[in-house]
Amino acid sequence: MGRLINAEFRKTLTTKSWWGLMIPAVVFAFGFALGWGAFANKVGDVLSSRETQLIAEALGISTGNLPMGLLAIGHGINIGLTFPVIFGVFALAGEYSKKTITTTFLTAPNRVSVLSAKMITYSIWGAIYGLIVAAASSLGIVLTVNSERLPTAGQWLGVVGAAVLAGILATLFGIGVGAVWNSVVGSVITLTIYLLIVENVLVLLFYGLWHVDWLGGVLPNGTMNGIVGAIGAQAFGAAGVKVPGLDQETQWTLQYVAGAPGAFSWWASALVFLAWTMVFFVGGWISNQRRDIT
Repeated sequence: MGRLINAEFRKTLTTKSWWGLMIPAVVFAFGFALGWGAFANKVGDVLSSRETQLIAEALGISTGNLPMGLLAIGHGINIGLTFPVIFGVFALAGEYSKKTITTTFLTAPNRVSVLSAKMITYSIWGAIYGLIVAAASSLGIVLTVNSERLPTAGQWLGVVGAAVLAGILATLFGIGVGAVWNSVVGSVITLTIYLLIVENVLVLLFYGLWHVDWLGGVLPNGTMNGIVGAIGAQAFGAAGVKVPGLDQETQWTLQYVAGAPGAFSWWASALVFLAWTMVFFVGGWISNQRRDIT
């Protein structure tokens, strides 16, 4: 198994895909965190105004130094995690397209060991993507959010840990989709359109027309985003343990601003996305046990 894992690392390091996808992941993560950080900081200015504080004090609510940065960092990390999903597609579907899968399967004891080595190798890559994307997003909010509104050390560690977990699952999800589809181009195009457009439109449409506020908490992209985004939403009582008196519309809006509309909690999002990952990963695993390699 050790030799197979070393072989998988050599395969990825000798191609351009790992850094070719890392660059846009960092750029988009930084850019989105920068933009949402500026927006969240403006909201913080409004909440810190004398008029707002007087109203809040009358209602018994504290609007002190809220961690507005948590509402922005999730957006940067979530957009950045789209790229490890695409990176995962290349793990198996890429070998089929390049006709190297035959050598890979024939030089290994069995196909199960090959897929296990890929799972371990790409899990490590997913963790690396998660760390780097979290670092880029953190830099984005540091540059735009006032220091007193940044996450605490504990919250920051929680976000980084969640980003690493989400990166691992996102990469494995990509492997599964690519293995089932068996096409790099088809998988990448379909995933990109679905993750960035289709599911977001569905979530907004169902909430706007029928007030369905939980859809993002069960679909793949929403649950992947919720692993990190729900941490910000929970800090404002919009996920997990709710603040008394927080109505449904305000709760969903805060979740949306945090990048996790419909999320129940970060750990629930992780479990649901793990389920989606296993559905595709096991499906790809099974289909590749029977697939010809000629």
